[in-house]
Amino acid sequence: MKPTVIIQARTGSTRLPDKMTTPFYESKPVLKILLERLSSLKNEVSQIVVATSTNPRDKMIEDICNDMGISCFRGSENDVLQRFISAAESVGANKIIRVCADNVFLDLNSLKFLAKTLSDSNDDYVSFKTREGKPSILTHFGFFAEGVTLDALKKAATMTDSQLYHEHVTNFIYNTPDEFSVKLIPIADLIPDLENHPDLRLTLDTKDDFDVQQKIYADLAARNSSLSPDKLIEYLDNEHPEYYDIMKKTINANKK
Repeated sequence: MKPTVIIQARTGSTRLPDKMTTPFYESKPVLKILLERLSSLKNEVSQIVVATSTNPRDKMIEDICNDMGISCFRGSENDVLQRFISAAESVGANKIIRVCADNVFLDLNSLKFLAKTLSDSNDDYVSFKTREGKPSILTHFGFFAEGVTLDALKKAATMTDSQLYHEHVTNFIYNTPDEFSVKLIPIADLIPDLENHPDLRLTLDTKDDFDVQQKIYADLAARNSSLSPDKLIEYLDNEHPEYYDIMKKTINANKK
């Protein structure tokens, strides 16, 4: 069975409030752009669900979903692990591709590969890793999703009450490989040149992130360019290497 994409999104960001609903390109917010990009994956995934919170502010997230005909589940604001479990149960999803809405430049080819790998395997958790073995969800690249089963999420929820693990949905799973079947694919297998660019940051968490990414997206959209990691690296290397300096400062200020 094809996996279900569940997108984690909310308006209540400490560093950059309303980043999901603020106009990003041609009056479209980041969430709408990401949902439009994911809509091309009809052959790889069964459905797309946005999981947001019951905080009244997140009605804006629900409104975007309703306008686009996308399913929206609203659950716990702080227990994000339980929110994902409930969202998956609400649509009968057993295998899940977790996407962070902060990643407007999400690599769709990697996501397609991830969806097929998760579908074909019996692993609890499938994603990517750096040369050092660090799970891609902990990097600042902003290109990667992660695959997980509903059973694994439920098991994790019963094994820990830690706020850290209930806030960061899959953290307990990939940090407890003795309890779960974890498969991590080298990033270099899909994007060979990416790790040669350690200052590349395309996850959206701060005002500097927003400003730089808005310029990059507008430039590439204007020329109808692909948003693949290779094209983004080529663009930055050849046209705007100065953006790396801004990204590097943000990386150093927000190390994971």
